[in-house]
Amino acid sequence: MSSRNLFFLPKKNDWGESFAAARKLAPPLAASRLRELAGYDMDFVQTGQLDRALMKIADAARAAADAAPPVRLALLGSSTLTHLIPGIRVAAYRRGIWVDIYEGDYGLYRYELEQSGETSSQLAQFAPDVVLLAIDAHHAARGTPQEALADLSACWDFAARNLKCAVIQQTLLPVFPPLLGSNEHRQQTSPHYIVERTNQLLRGASALVNVPLLALDSFFQPEGLRAWHDAALWHRAKQEVHPAMTHLYGEHVARLLAAMRGRSFKALVLDLDNTLWGGVIGDDGLEGIVLGQGNAVGESYVAFQQYAKALAQRGIVLAVCSKNDLANALAPFTGHPEMVLRRDDIAVFTANWQDKPANLRAIAEQLNLGLDALVFADDNPFERELVRRELPMVAVPEMPEDPADFIWTIAAAGYFETTDVTEEDRARGAQYQANAAREAAKTTATDMPAYLRSLEMKLIWGPFDRVGLARIVQLINKTNQFNLTTRRYTEPEVERSMQQPAMLTLQLRLTDRFGDNGIISILIGEMNDDATHPTLVMDTWLMSCRVLGRQVEEATLNLLASQAGAMGARAIEGVYLPTKKNGMVREHYARLGFEKIEENADGSSRWRLPLDEFQPRPVVLETVAITEHAQAQGAR
Repeated sequence: MSSRNLFFLPKKNDWGESFAAARKLAPPLAASRLRELAGYDMDFVQTGQLDRALMKIADAARAAADAAPPVRLALLGSSTLTHLIPGIRVAAYRRGIWVDIYEGDYGLYRYELEQSGETSSQLAQFAPDVVLLAIDAHHAARGTPQEALADLSACWDFAARNLKCAVIQQTLLPVFPPLLGSNEHRQQTSPHYIVERTNQLLRGASALVNVPLLALDSFFQPEGLRAWHDAALWHRAKQEVHPAMTHLYGEHVARLLAAMRGRSFKALVLDLDNTLWGGVIGDDGLEGIVLGQGNAVGESYVAFQQYAKALAQRGIVLAVCSKNDLANALAPFTGHPEMVLRRDDIAVFTANWQDKPANLRAIAEQLNLGLDALVFADDNPFERELVRRELPMVAVPEMPEDPADFIWTIAAAGYFETTDVTEEDRARGAQYQANAAREAAKTTATDMPAYLRSLEMKLIWGPFDRVGLARIVQLINKTNQFNLTTRRYTEPEVERSMQQPAMLTLQLRLTDRFGDNGIISILIGEMNDDATHPTLVMDTWLMSCRVLGRQVEEATLNLLASQAGAMGARAIEGVYLPTKKNGMVREHYARLGFEKIEENADGSSRWRLPLDEFQPRPVVLETVAITEHAQAQGAR
């Protein structure tokens, strides 16, 4: 395995020349070119160079980012943090995210958080979306593990209460040598033990309050502690993380920010020959491919399939994109005894002789995912480079020659980073298989109404609750396309909305004869305080694109109108805030009969639907309250 820190990214031998050329371009073009260069393997020096170039054209770079608005990150800690900023900013830009960063005063992390409830607080004025608490081991080890946890837990609470923002907690880097060796736990005053025990406590406590961890104590291991920490630099400059590793540190921070913004990748698309097995199935036949126990190379392919299957079980969608005859490509999945992956594990199976960029476009369309949700794993460097050139939004890891290293390459790239895994995530593979069955049923139906009736759909609705909270927050922060406002909320903010009498919250689940689609739509509205014209003002309306074309929008409107009327509203108002990804819902309110009452130069618009003459839309879905559905299920 390569010792390069970002080995999963392709190497660009003329990076320096390309960088120099990019700096001479006009800002908009330079921003695009610099983002392209950020997608290559770089060291910390190149990362710093690229960051300085980005900051000189910050407005253009911010405009070129995919995710809007920018992430506002407050970096607070107990040691020197300035050198970490370029790595964070560049790694986020690699993912199409612009990060505005506030660096707290040295060592004053708790004071700043305590004072953040005051309007004069610089931290409060910055209004962070995320606080990253980067606490060093020397600081934390001054007391007991319990004292360290209490200090950090208080900081989490200040951030949630005063700033209403998310928190990322950095774990402690194990910089202290052991005093006893393997039995360090018997010397509980040793700094080595205190750091280890504090990290254990952090893992338990953070999970209870949904604070994601930046696991510094885990991801230092491949390079070794000496690569990440230099005692001399600590004593001279209080830099806990070695400057030479700041680009990798930033990479790990950016993965979490991307996960929190819903920009983690969602599907792993796999080549077949020499990727899932050794050899070429069309030439070598079922008996000739290298796969299985008793052969070191064959076992490597088995291990990679096991890893892919484990990803599918936690919610990553698997697809196949192979240049092959379909019958040959399917043969190992149905006939080879050592295959771990089976046909049912693959949501979309594409094997033909078209070019792979074209097939990847078709796969994304069939999955109803953006191309920027795909990771494409292929052993062939020609195919990798072709996809990178034609589809730069698709992630293409630099697969090593030895299949034994395939797993580490995918894992080290952090494409599928997440801060939480819900039950619906784990069921996603089955949901995409059910989608395929729905599409098959669609082809046999004589017309669309007949097809929709054949699905026997039920729209199950209810207010937000604790059971669905994790999935609700996940959808709010990950849905980009069918999302009228793309406003993002933390779990504490969503919990507060559940407790406000003037707030309407709705979670909608769709089931049919093929299975459960899970929670597919979220709505948040608030009654205004105008007694003359009581109106429900929609803050959030989002829906999974997987259920487009099934009358869910119309059924949701019927439900919304009913609930708004029950709250005393005489009208519903909604706003559309345009982003780079939600153009598909520009006319959403118009299609549902709302009247446009405002349109702005930035493309945003406001819409109104009077309820006094509203007539429910005809739909074939059965709408069932979640309480009634639960009672019906319990009676079975």
